Amino acid sequence: METLSRRLGQVRNNIGQIIFGQEETVEQSLISLLGGGHVLLVGVPGLAKTRLVDCLGKVLGLDAKRVQCTPDLMPADIIGSEVLEESDSGKRAFRFIKGPVFSQLLMADEINRASPRTQSALLQAMQEHKVSVGGQTHALPQPFHVLATQNPLEQEGTYPLPEAQLDRFLLQIDVHYPSVEAERQMLIVTTGAADAEPETVLSAAELMAAQRLVRRIPVGDKVVEAILRLVRAGRPETSEIDAVKSSLAWGPGPRAGQALMLASRARALMQGRFSPSIDDVAALAHPVLRHRVALNYGARAEGVTLGGIIDKLTEQLN
Repeated sequence: METLSRRLGQVRNNIGQIIFGQEETVEQSLISLLGGGHVLLVGVPGLAKTRLVDCLGKVLGLDAKRVQCTPDLMPADIIGSEVLEESDSGKRAFRFIKGPVFSQLLMADEINRASPRTQSALLQAMQEHKVSVGGQTHALPQPFHVLATQNPLEQEGTYPLPEAQLDRFLLQIDVHYPSVEAERQMLIVTTGAADAEPETVLSAAELMAAQRLVRRIPVGDKVVEAILRLVRAGRPETSEIDAVKSSLAWGPGPRAGQALMLASRARALMQGRFSPSIDDVAALAHPVLRHRVALNYGARAEGVTLGGIIDKLTEQLN
């Protein structure tokens, strides 16, 4: 664990030389990959979301591919399709041509611009790690991760992801503008004659070994109880918090607790600790819960925010 923690520090440093002012985004993305999950990146254009995925692929030694989602994108454009070929002897047969989903790190850019049919095909592959075409099942590479992006501002011509499909993402990471100093450094470095290139630190096999190690990290009873208390307090039917009962249309399901367990372990490993703490649970409550709960109409009309509700949930952990 100590050796891996140092290697992960090198990974963060290498990415930090390319991505400026997004330390929290980088950390949470790595936490999700260590937990074996998928990531939904939400932010306005120009915040280096695409560049981050490219850097992660190179630093972690993963085969990375990118799909630009548009309304006319078809499921076959992502998972692949069968074509009829004729051999020299005149014999005809179908051959499966793999799509970009057959990669270890797939970026689905502006996933909410793809049609529901295409979204469901991709999200099914995310859940099952395999695709079925022409009656044949094809396993996806290991490891397999999807980093999808969304623009929170421009919603014309988009297809919002259904809540059940949003639950497939381990974390939703909100990407914010960088600080003044980070943006100043970005202006100087990115407009020069040479572009910095990230160096490979880990391999795909080492990442999978790290994912297995994360699942072996022990979790104390107090942390388990804190996760249960947090998740169950977010459900209007069982919560004792007035703001939750009056403002939320629905709360997080059991998958939220599983995500908190994995993410808390991964965060502890990245920080060189042998077991997660309640502070890890509180720190990861927002990216784990923000896409698993929804405000009701009355709360939206009154200006209630999801962030404020999640803050009230984490207050009870102290």
